[in-house]
This record gives sequence, structure tokens and C-alpha cells, in this order.
Amino acid sequence: MSFEIWIMFATAYLIVTLSPGPNVILVIKNSIQQGWKSALITILGNLLCQLIIVCLVAVGIGHLLAQLPEWFFAMKCIGGLYLIYLGFKNLHSVRSANIDLPEAGNKHTHTQQPPTSLFTQAFFVSASNPKTLIFLSAFLPQFLDITHSHLEQFSVMYLTICLIVTSVHLSYAFLSHRIGKTLKTQSIERKLTKITGGLFITMGGGILLSSRT
Repeated sequence: MSFEIWIMFATAYLIVTLSPGPNVILVIKNSIQQGWKSALITILGNLLCQLIIVCLVAVGIGHLLAQLPEWFFAMKCIGGLYLIYLGFKNLHSVRSANIDLPEAGNKHTHTQQPPTSLFTQAFFVSASNPKTLIFLSAFLPQFLDITHSHLEQFSVMYLTICLIVTSVHLSYAFLSHRIGKTLKTQSIERKLTKITGGLFITMGGGILLSSRT
């Protein structure tokens, strides 16, 4: 992969990553609730899923998936339902906080998630959208040079993805954490949790209702 092609790939993927999606929303939610450092664990879960997807693309799984629409449909249903589940889980946590609020007074009552829970949730959120696999299957091969090793080029593209995702998501996390510290009240945090819950439900519904194309 030449330097010019790498620049084109990095720029294109940066533009895609800057667009808020389920992973960005999860990073923002965790940063506000548990501090920006929780974003590191969230990012690792996301990048592990991205590694698996890049490996699948490298062995040609995108073409196989295109020939098996029933598998795509099953993945779409599972992914959409998982995002909807996360959305309702967020909304339920707000309702539970409202019930406990009189007993807790003005103290912060949010339960901290263990690192393993943050990591697992991030992994499944990243895997929940089957169109990510379809997108990368169409996107990555466009930057391959057939005269060089595909393994080397896919490795370079994945490391570039790691750099871009980490930089962008940490920027979102740090900004969200700073805003959260400035506006830190239970009322504002509950509203933000409601918003992220609603966004997860909307994205999950969008995946379920989207056409295969």
C-alpha cells in the first residue's frame, strides 16, 4: 500500500468514524456516568470486534454473506434487538434511579459497571450492526494493491483503524466528561441517559426496518 493510498484510506475512515453511531453513543454514556477513563475499556471491546471483522473481510466473508441472505437477516434481527434491549435497559435504570432518589437524597446513585461488563457491552454493540461487516467488505478491498501482500495491507488498515477509532472516541469521551463535570446533577445525567437510551432504540429499530440493500 503506497503512502498516497494510505492517506486516502485514513481520511475516508476518519470521516466515517466522526459520524456518531452506537459505539460513539456508548463511549459518551460511559464517560458521563463513569469518567472518561472508562472509554478506554469501551474502545478495546470495540477494536476487538473490529479485528474479527477485518479478519473475516480478509478471508472473503462479505461475498459469502451476500450469497446467504437468511444469515444477514438473522444477524440484522439479533443486532437490532440487542440495541433496543440496551435502550430499554438505560430507560429502566433512569426509572429505578427516580424511585430510589428520595432515599438517596442528593448523592450520586449510579452503579459503577465492572471493566468486564464495559468491555463485553462494547464488543456486542460493535457487533450488533451487520451492515458494519457489509460496509467494510466493500470499503477495505478498494484500497488493496494486488501487487503486494494482502496480509500486510490488511494489517496496516487495521492498525490505522485502531489509531483513528482510539483518537476520535477518546476525544468524544474527554469532551463528554468535561461537560458532565460542568453540568453534574442527577437531573441532567438522567436526561442524558434517557437520550442515549432513546438513540439506541431508534438505531436498533432502524436496523430491523432497513432493507437488505
